[in-house]
Amino acid sequence: MEPEFFNLTPENIAEEHLCCIIRTKKPHPGVEEKRKWLSERLNEGHVFRKLNTKGCCFIEYAPLETAWVPIVGNNFYYIYCLWVSSDLKGNGYGKALMEYCIEDAKEKGKSGICMLGADKQKNWLSNQSFAEKFGFQTVDTTNKGYKLLALSFDGAPVSFAENAKTEKIDTDDLTIYYDMQCPFVCQKIEDIKRYCTDANVPLNTVCVDTLQKAKNLPCPFNNWALFYKGVFQTVNLLDVPSVQKLLKR
Repeated sequence: MEPEFFNLTPENIAEEHLCCIIRTKKPHPGVEEKRKWLSERLNEGHVFRKLNTKGCCFIEYAPLETAWVPIVGNNFYYIYCLWVSSDLKGNGYGKALMEYCIEDAKEKGKSGICMLGADKQKNWLSNQSFAEKFGFQTVDTTNKGYKLLALSFDGAPVSFAENAKTEKIDTDDLTIYYDMQCPFVCQKIEDIKRYCTDANVPLNTVCVDTLQKAKNLPCPFNNWALFYKGVFQTVNLLDVPSVQKLLKR
């Protein structure tokens, strides 16, 4: 039997499980923020395609022009996330989702597809070695070890925006840029705020709530970016112990 995949739409998004956080019927603030953010993106060509299950098995991508990332190029798709949880691996679901994205891009006359990677695989980024099996190649890099992977169908270029390569800001305080694209962000931000208040650690949190803000960020971004001592540190969604470790450096 063929696996049953489907796309979220304005008609079904209110009722469908969003994959990342498994919960009971009790509302979860991160999930509801994600649902609101995603509802506003669907009419921009944003795609969230998932397996018909309550497990994590989905791909999420958008036209680069409206993707909330500081990457520039014309007529590309940007993959935010391709995630198949360990209990669902080995069934070809990841391959099916990537092939759907590629075929969708070709059918719509796109020049290619791109995604964020790093010299060392990051926990909160899609598996780049998997993407490379489909022909994705590194087309741009930053000094902090991040790279842009792209699959170009017609040779068209895509690159980080120049501002994304700055990777510095004017304050030494712990600073986090974030948006609500990921349902884990809401809880991570609240936990870190609480810790920093209790520990008297100066903290700046910047909600990236418009496309323009995202395009103008001074670092790579997938939905989260953390600075400390004026220098970009990571796109990983850090927990409190990880923040404590960072502050001791």
